[in-house]
Amino acid sequence: MNQPKRYLITSALPYANGLKHVGHLAGAYIPADIYVRYLRAQKRDVVFVCGSDEHGTAIPIQAKKEGTTPQAIIDKYHEAMKQDFEDLDISFDIYHRTSSPLHHETASEFFTKLNDAGELETKETEQYFDEEASTFLADRYIKGTCPNCGSDRAFGDQCETCGRTLSPDELINPVSTLSGKVPVKKKTTHWYLPLGKHEQFLRDWILEQHKDDWRATVTGQCKAWIDGGLQSRAVTRDLDWGVKVPVQGADGKVLYVWFDAPIGYISATKQWAADNGKDWKPYWEDKDTKLVHFVGKDNIVFHCIIFPVMLKLHGNILPENVPANEFLNLEGDKMSTSRNWKLDMRDYINDFVKKPAGPNGENGGGQMVDALRYYLTAIAPETKDSEFTWKGFQTAYRSELTDIFGNFVNRTFVLMHKLCSGKVPKLHMDILDDNDKLLIADIEGTKAEVQSALEHYRFRDALFQVIDLARKGNQYMQKKEPWIKAKLATSNGPESVEAQKSIDNCLHLCLQLTANLAVLINPFLPSTARKMLYMMKVVEKMLDWENAGKINLLSVGYSLREPQLLFRKIEEEEITAQIEKLKNGLVKETASNKDTIAGGQASGGGVQLNQLTTEPVNKPQIQYDDFAKLELKAGTVTACVKVPKADKLLQLEVDLGTEKRTIVSGIAQHYTPEEMLGKQVIVVTNLAPRKMKGIESQGMILTAEDNNGKLQLLKPENPVSPGSNVS
Repeated sequence: MNQPKRYLITSALPYANGLKHVGHLAGAYIPADIYVRYLRAQKRDVVFVCGSDEHGTAIPIQAKKEGTTPQAIIDKYHEAMKQDFEDLDISFDIYHRTSSPLHHETASEFFTKLNDAGELETKETEQYFDEEASTFLADRYIKGTCPNCGSDRAFGDQCETCGRTLSPDELINPVSTLSGKVPVKKKTTHWYLPLGKHEQFLRDWILEQHKDDWRATVTGQCKAWIDGGLQSRAVTRDLDWGVKVPVQGADGKVLYVWFDAPIGYISATKQWAADNGKDWKPYWEDKDTKLVHFVGKDNIVFHCIIFPVMLKLHGNILPENVPANEFLNLEGDKMSTSRNWKLDMRDYINDFVKKPAGPNGENGGGQMVDALRYYLTAIAPETKDSEFTWKGFQTAYRSELTDIFGNFVNRTFVLMHKLCSGKVPKLHMDILDDNDKLLIADIEGTKAEVQSALEHYRFRDALFQVIDLARKGNQYMQKKEPWIKAKLATSNGPESVEAQKSIDNCLHLCLQLTANLAVLINPFLPSTARKMLYMMKVVEKMLDWENAGKINLLSVGYSLREPQLLFRKIEEEEITAQIEKLKNGLVKETASNKDTIAGGQASGGGVQLNQLTTEPVNKPQIQYDDFAKLELKAGTVTACVKVPKADKLLQLEVDLGTEKRTIVSGIAQHYTPEEMLGKQVIVVTNLAPRKMKGIESQGMILTAEDNNGKLQLLKPENPVSPGSNVS
């Protein structure tokens, strides 16, 4: 494929109702920033756009909670998020906002064009209405039991446990998260996008055209959604906060946030073009533009199915790729703002980046920004959920950044000043040995490895290759032992000249390797690269990608500055304090603080939820009689199959001695049907039956989650007769 003429890169628009955590950072912002910095280093025409998603029900609700106006809420969080991204070196070309007049104009024009062309349909439907709150309910303000996995943490648009996209009507026992009451149905008329009309286009485009170049997790989720049947989706809603529906007689209706938010990419591009004297249209209308969306897996459907249909109908280009990440967990549990189990970007910035200077003048600064960028890239949830732990952060920082990368650069500069008078020594071609030649080959070859990984959105692999090159540099230096040869070089014997030549070659190549490391690490750790440039006394142009793989970047005889440590030490006390801070801040979810977030542009990896007051995490104490109401029996699994179109569900037949029961359990990702056959399990047998995926489940199997997140069956220590009571 020929290189595109230009690139348009987007990161999911974060919702402006609260601060964002590192799960979002790992999901949609750091990967995009790495890719964009790489493209810029190649001198490609690239625009990186993002902005705050500022519409939807969550904004006025948050305003009521904080005793202020919706405008004040979005102004507050827009500026806060913008500053956090700047502090963490996310290099947007523009960070826009969907409350701007330009966005309202752009979204209105988009809707009007589709509506006038007959691509939208209107229909009267019954929608959930909260009589106590006197408002129609957004999908995210309806909560109930997931029909897919049985979790009680399912919302009207998505289940937070299994990730399945839902509609409010699919929820079991729905309630309003605003009042806690059961909502009623009320008639209303809205405009809809008939997705079903575009099923064949989506199948051809996603499942055929992009089956080999998109991540399997992305195409898999799309296929499941398409196979489940594409339904018409409302593009308007009853609300007074948002982009007004530009149709006469549509008073009290606005564009649904999921519809207007992605159009924010277009309005942001328009604003960037206006600010820079550019034409925005080629970036959205020229097929020689490569459009890439960086999102978390909770936004796959919006960016791979819904928005592409909108773009196609509007005459815009389609995304070339949507390298969505999975979720980032924290210390063995899912991040949740409602339980305060999270690490906000702002907290990290305050605790590490803006930390007061230490006794030697060191502080957090850019090196601690890069420390976070490094760890989140090294553990990036590219193909499956991953986990942030403070101990893991400390270990990766020390053993990889400090002990490998930083150590190599520091040793090179120290020895260069000690053995070569602080100048780049000459490379003596006549005495090159196999170790020298191997290092040269490694320097030249790593560029291609890193470039291939970046082009295919494998950022973890690309970063590994850079660190591995520094590791090879350390190994090379150990083999060459210039500190040993220095003794010979200062002698008056005939071997002194050869010893000095060997020292020169070693440090010349190590310095050229250092220059290459600066070029290669720049997309990942820009502050580190800038510091290395300072030490080498070279201009930023050295970071151009064309310089990677060369061994003549530093001129012979050129004086370099004294070494500076690239990374400060992270003290044990700092890590212990963060772990204690996390545990002490944990709160319990109550009816008044349910996770709330508008569907659409929620996040990059995980969801952003509302801040809450502290409550004990322990459940309330119960009496023995409460426990005695449960009927627990041992059973034996006699049959087991996967539930169709449900990744996490198994349908089991369990022998309880006097009867056999059908039970649907969300354990398919931990046990195969074959593994379950013959196993003994503990069953709650007096639980009210409920349907899951159309199958009536007549009980619940008890499990426990281990430290690695795997579900373990609770079962008798030794085999017992089916139907045995558990007490």
